[in-house]
This record gives sequence, structure tokens and C-alpha cells, in this order.
Amino acid sequence: QVQLVESGGGFVQAGGSLRLSCAASKSINRIVNMGWYRQAPGNQRELVAIISSDGRTAYVDSAKGRFTISMDNAQNMVYLQMNSLKPEDTAVYYCKAVSSLIGDVWGQGTQVTVSS
Repeated sequence: QVQLVESGGGFVQAGGSLRLSCAASKSINRIVNMGWYRQAPGNQRELVAIISSDGRTAYVDSAKGRFTISMDNAQNMVYLQMNSLKPEDTAVYYCKAVSSLIGDVWGQGTQVTVSS
């Protein structure tokens, strides 16, 4: 079964930290990159951070210096460490994998709520 499963979302006060995890099923092969996106109510989904299979990373400006994306190729896992969280980080966070064989695969999302 082709799927991504996110975990680690929750409720945190401003300034706190959360670590999101995303597990890709073994049927997702030849991953080119994996990324975290978020969508707040009334907003479009936006890219937060992305990591390529060779370890290159990129971040949206608002995440630079606060968020860190990492990937465990052997386990088909991607993580997003989020520090110094702000209320404006509140959103549903989605994991996406891009495979050269099957294209884009999305997870179901995990809610992150940051209180002021």
C-alpha cells in the first residue's frame, strides 16, 4: 500500500517545540525528495521545508533558523524539528514524497496548534 503517515502534531505554547515524523511505506521507491507543507484555515497550502535524497534542504523564509528537516533514507522517514514556535505556525502539516516511479504521494496531515 502506498501511503505516508504523519505523527507528532499537537498543542504547544508559543516558544515551544514539536517534532513531526512522516513514515513512507516501503512501496514508495526511488524517492527524489520529501517535504513538509502546511495549510492554515483560509490559506493556500505552502511549502515549509524540503529535503532531497542526497540531503540538500530548503526552507520557507519564515522557517529558517527555527525548523530543521531531516531524512532517514534507510527507514523511509522524514522529520521536521520545529523550535521557537509562533501562533502563525498553526496549521495542518502535510508530508509529501516525490517518487521518480509513482510521482507525488501525500500524507493525511497532522494538526499543529500554537497558543500565544
